Amino acid sequence: MSTGETPPVAPLELPSETPPGARATLRPRPAGRPRRTSSRPDGTAAVVDCAVYVDGRRQEPVRPEDALRVAEERGGFVWLGLYAPTGEELGTIAEEYDLHPLAVEDAVYAHQRPKLERYDDALFMVLKTATYIEHEELTATSEVVDTGEVMVFLAERYVITVRHGEHSGLADLRHRLEEQRDLLCLGSAAVLYAVADLVVDTFVEVAGAVEEDVEELEASVFSPERTDDVGRLYQLKRELMSLRRAVSPLEVPLQKLAERPVDVVPEAMRSYFRDVFDHAIRVRDQVSGLDELLTSILQASLARTQMADNEDMRKISAYAGIIAVPTAIAGIYGMNFEYMPELDERWGYPAVLLVILTAIVLLYRGFKRNGWL
Repeated sequence: MSTGETPPVAPLELPSETPPGARATLRPRPAGRPRRTSSRPDGTAAVVDCAVYVDGRRQEPVRPEDALRVAEERGGFVWLGLYAPTGEELGTIAEEYDLHPLAVEDAVYAHQRPKLERYDDALFMVLKTATYIEHEELTATSEVVDTGEVMVFLAERYVITVRHGEHSGLADLRHRLEEQRDLLCLGSAAVLYAVADLVVDTFVEVAGAVEEDVEELEASVFSPERTDDVGRLYQLKRELMSLRRAVSPLEVPLQKLAERPVDVVPEAMRSYFRDVFDHAIRVRDQVSGLDELLTSILQASLARTQMADNEDMRKISAYAGIIAVPTAIAGIYGMNFEYMPELDERWGYPAVLLVILTAIVLLYRGFKRNGWL
């Protein structure tokens, strides 16, 4: 019998394979897996920014190797931002922060699906980023959506963001977040929320821009002019698939953060993640709707092309039938027999021409009435 009490929610259980006290080192590259090279310009460092935050305020600058110690002493957390680190660079940081080797490997080689994993008392989250590529005219080879990745290592005393892709900068986000002291006071999970919120908001903008391309193609397909839009439709559908692969898998990680207790995510942060989750659901539905609309437009374009081909074939057949009449009569008289109808009559030639013209006019009117011409 029910007691009227709400049953306790089970804590978030995710795979954990790190033995207590084990140090994280980057595993050897698996055989056959291509080595990923850094996409950073020559001479630039992997560490973009490093700061310690205590009570929602950024502290004086510290070196990355001293940041974790300072954060632990002052009761704050470190936000270390990295851009396209190599295996050696991230391996050094992994030793300092005791990161799990599986998560480190994913952060180096990238090309991961959005996911959320737990390793001991830390979380590792992968988010796909996207940007809309401006173009004057959509063609069959236009690049419309470009994707990147942001990986987040999250623990009580640190948050490490690893970016891949030139469009996924977090500098502006860091500045905006530093102005929201109340949010930063909630701990390192506030950074994960801010990153996820920025990623989802960018998805909304990209989906809106792609929707304009879809509307332009829709108008072209159903315009009175005869156009060939199959190539452009197929290309846009492929580009939209990239966005869909970034948006759809993000639903499950955000739902876990919003609905299930996580040690490193305070209870007060769950409402923030619920808001991001709601936005992600809306943009997922928007992208799915655009994909279905593109499929319908593509089918309509193919059907319209087939109808145009059938119309051309009817016209060709009608004109071939009209031309067959004078061809047949001329062929008969061209056999050069001695006794032919009206062959010796003065009015024979005009009479045959009149018969040919009459037959052509009657056939043309018949085909025109039936819609073949």
